[in-house]
Amino acid sequence: MAEILQYVPGNGIFHRLHPVTKILFIILVSVVTIITTSITVLIGILLLIFLLAFAGHLLRPVIQQMVLILLMSIVIYLITILTIPEGAVIGYLVPSFVPVIGGSIPVTVGALTVGTVLTLRFAILISAFQLFVISTQPRDLVHTMERARIPAEYTLMFIIALRFIPTLQIEGKRIHEAQLARGYHPGDGFIGRIRSVAPVMVPLVSNSLSRATILGLTIDLRGYRSRARTRLRERTLGIADKVAIPLLGIAGAAFAYGFFTFSLG
Repeated sequence: MAEILQYVPGNGIFHRLHPVTKILFIILVSVVTIITTSITVLIGILLLIFLLAFAGHLLRPVIQQMVLILLMSIVIYLITILTIPEGAVIGYLVPSFVPVIGGSIPVTVGALTVGTVLTLRFAILISAFQLFVISTQPRDLVHTMERARIPAEYTLMFIIALRFIPTLQIEGKRIHEAQLARGYHPGDGFIGRIRSVAPVMVPLVSNSLSRATILGLTIDLRGYRSRARTRLRERTLGIADKVAIPLLGIAGAAFAYGFFTFSLG
């Protein structure tokens, strides 16, 4: 599996956009996704994100994270089936031929509809944020957050958390491979996977605490708390940004007009 939230170097359309434009895109997509309950609109937004990822040569890393979304969708559907009994019954989660408990836990149209909407919302939000992170260098994101007058402490916490996720994933994979190379075999199947967690988590947590200490000392040595910083490169709005921002505004205004017109009508 590819590293989660890992910056992917490139020169696609999303790489050339200013972080402010990408943030406005995420805000618009998030608001529309949360407000709308139309499955057709949600599918269209998800396809649009995939189309933008393809245009920016980032479709593969976005698609690779669909495994996580599929696993979460199973959990979402189970929760909606167990908690939403409204609508026509189209089947049962436990088949009728099962002794004693057969024919229990009905699967309704309402539960599947709500589960589909929630799954599409989850997929859109994750894919949009993934597209933003893998196409934005951390230093550009830091500069943008500083210009937005976000306190340095919050900026630092956000960037460290963002960078620790792929680092921990890579290190956990290396620890697991090192144990396998030394002959450690916890077993096969689901039980074997559970047994292999503890031998990985103990050194992973220990290394993370050590890295956190080194990171704190590095921050102090580089004078980050002094708030006096110089930048090697300044990002400015380019032609693509000047075209994309008005388009985002028009799209947001069109959705707001359509939504309120439909609601009031």
